[in-house]
Amino acid sequence: MLSSLHTAPVGELEAEDMNKIFPKGENGCVAAGTKAIPGGEGAQACTTLTNRTGFLCRDQRSCIPASGVCDGVRTCTHGEDEDESLCRDVPHSLPRFLVAHCGDPASWIYSDQKCDGTNSCGDCSDEVSPVTVCPPCGPGWWRCPSTVFIYCGCIPRHLCRDRVQHCSDWSDEYTCPGP
Repeated sequence: MLSSLHTAPVGELEAEDMNKIFPKGENGCVAAGTKAIPGGEGAQACTTLTNRTGFLCRDQRSCIPASGVCDGVRTCTHGEDEDESLCRDVPHSLPRFLVAHCGDPASWIYSDQKCDGTNSCGDCSDEVSPVTVCPPCGPGWWRCPSTVFIYCGCIPRHLCRDRVQHCSDWSDEYTCPGP
């Protein structure tokens, strides 16, 4: 759901969540936190506060996560994220920037689910090469070989030393320093 509009000078905006509405900056450009990506007519891509691909609402101020499109919830003010022409034959009716393909050509995910640390494709093709090139584990993550369960090459550090195996080599329990 979109947050209400906060009136604050650009640069003094709070970054509470990726669905925040931002006021327009000078010359009608989208203000801090959302960056429109040229897309021509129709749907436009934008970048969310978490640096993920998003869908730019018609108001040109609201950027919702790609996975928020055609999810059954009208998130944009005018409901264009649930428009019949956009959602009639998902994923084929979605703009390319909203879709990422998995290792299995018949499988797909929303583009904001790629490189998010979670095995969304079921075969880790959204997290590891050769299908996807993701940045290395970031702060708050532990790299371990062929992880077990829902993670692929990294696990959140809060799972380290929790007495549950998340890495195939148990390094999350014996080597990881913890959160």
